[in-house]
Amino acid sequence: MSKRVGVILLSLGLLLVLAAFLFVGYNLWDDRRAEASVEGVLDQLLEKIPDAPTAPSTPSNPPVSTPSGGQEQTLPDWQLDPNREMPAVEIDGYRYIGTVNIPSISRELPVMETYSLKQMKKAPCRYAGSVYLDNMVICAHNYVSHFGRLKNLAPGDEVIFTDMDGNVFSYTVSKVETLAGKAVEEMKTGDWDLTLFTCNASGRSRITVRCVKKG
Repeated sequence: MSKRVGVILLSLGLLLVLAAFLFVGYNLWDDRRAEASVEGVLDQLLEKIPDAPTAPSTPSNPPVSTPSGGQEQTLPDWQLDPNREMPAVEIDGYRYIGTVNIPSISRELPVMETYSLKQMKKAPCRYAGSVYLDNMVICAHNYVSHFGRLKNLAPGDEVIFTDMDGNVFSYTVSKVETLAGKAVEEMKTGDWDLTLFTCNASGRSRITVRCVKKG
């Protein structure tokens, strides 16, 4: 009887080891799939994003004199109407509003217009808010190729968001905190111009990066 019990326990141990290998293998495959997904989309987005806009003066986009009385400048559309919808482009059936670039962790990623679990498997998503209203929240999976290194950010690091009109918004990391997985309202509130978040390794908490706009 004791020999049979030993065989059963050994078999169970081997099954657990096999399951662990399969789990690790699946995670590695899923991360590589996610990396390939964002790389393909990013290349297409960067081709569609124009240089910083210098739109001509029109009745809806009037010229504004500089304080020194020098050459007149034109305000971008988002400053004239911060409540406007963020422009988006469709690629392979999904809509994207721009890119987020985090130099300190060597990540430049496309950002989807809306959030869903399905879409977040492909790329980071806008969770709430708007870059024009200084309250945007972006979420992503903790894939190494997505926001998996978000925990390595520190106050003073730079984050850059570029919309599909070519407007560039530069931010500085002010705070990195861990919130409970169900702290939905806390994630969206506070005097932060930009928030990035992802889940931790256990999936029970959210690594949250709070940013303030430069200038």
